[in-house]
Amino acid sequence: MADKKNEIAEEMPEESLEELFAKLDQVAKELESGDTSLEESFGLYQKGMEMLKFCNEKIDTVEKKVQVLEENGEIHDF
Repeated sequence: MADKKNEIAEEMPEESLEELFAKLDQVAKELESGDTSLEESFGLYQKGMEMLKFCNEKIDTVEKKVQVLEENGEIHDF
């Protein structure tokens, strides 16, 4: 499983979330078009789900770095 995660990360190095979401949108459009075979559709679905998981992990990482300044001036992780 870790190998698959690393493979996905290598396919999408340093891409912005906007770029990744644009790619996800393209995958969704291809699936909705009906112009792909069943096998291709399964592959696109798998790729899309892997990309979505990668995006979620990237968002989670960013959220963990966000800090909130409380009223008393104390800073703590979000």
